[in-house]
Amino acid sequence: MTKHTPYDGSHPLFRIGLEPLDLKDWIDVDEHLDFYLEDKARLKQLYPGKVFVAEDGTEGAQGEVLEILLPHLLQAFPSSHKREGNLVRAGKQFVDLDVELPPLEIASQLVQEDLLLMRKGADGWRLAAASLNFPSSWTLLEKFSKPLDRIHQSVPDFGPGSRNAGMIFRIFDNLKIDQPVRRLNWSVYPDNELFHDDRQAEHLRKGNLGINAFVRVEHQTLRKLPKSGDLLFTIRIYVNPLRRIMTYPDGPSICRGFIGLLERLDERQLAYKGLTQERQKLVEALREMESGGLA
Repeated sequence: MTKHTPYDGSHPLFRIGLEPLDLKDWIDVDEHLDFYLEDKARLKQLYPGKVFVAEDGTEGAQGEVLEILLPHLLQAFPSSHKREGNLVRAGKQFVDLDVELPPLEIASQLVQEDLLLMRKGADGWRLAAASLNFPSSWTLLEKFSKPLDRIHQSVPDFGPGSRNAGMIFRIFDNLKIDQPVRRLNWSVYPDNELFHDDRQAEHLRKGNLGINAFVRVEHQTLRKLPKSGDLLFTIRIYVNPLRRIMTYPDGPSICRGFIGLLERLDERQLAYKGLTQERQKLVEALREMESGGLA
């Protein structure tokens, strides 16, 4: 069973929706650790230069990420993460801390999360470095070094000049080292692939967003780094078949909440999520699941 079901009605799309983060929930290690880490290694070979980027001058902050992440993993997940000298075992993988790679890339090899570094400049907070292996319909190279409002330019009500953009900048400005936050986001996809960097959402043109669809959840966290003052943004992706909702004890309630969220999306929001032609199929599938017709 997935840990997060924000599509149950509790987390409408296109809301900032931040809440305090308990650090015990910062990083999630589960039975799929090896699969995620192997997929990161595969994507690095397949798309060299496309899944990691960093501005000059971010090396210190990248090292800071590794400095706070590694002790956390060793303490919180001793069965999956162990250190022997400069080698760290993460699941079945061994990560060399002395290898000549950017520290943020080394850190990314230890966790299922993607790791993004935000830095404040003249134009506000921008994406200054990132190890992004599992994007949800966006391209790293197109967003790199851009400020947040331009990163969100295509998101309804989050682009430059919007109220939400201003609120996000203020939240980033006021984030305290000892007050990390998190939020959840969700989408619907026709497959369970982790890597989707197509902003035009070509995969969604396949359709098939009825009962055979997959629900993709992003658990996002934000922490201020104590030395550099930069912000570490983590994204953990969970993908589950829509049908799995039927196995949850509160499955019917989740279906009702999901239907309500889908029905409240306006035309711009539907288009952004690739659901303009598919919403009704999803609603019908969820109604049948709610009634037990697909059990």
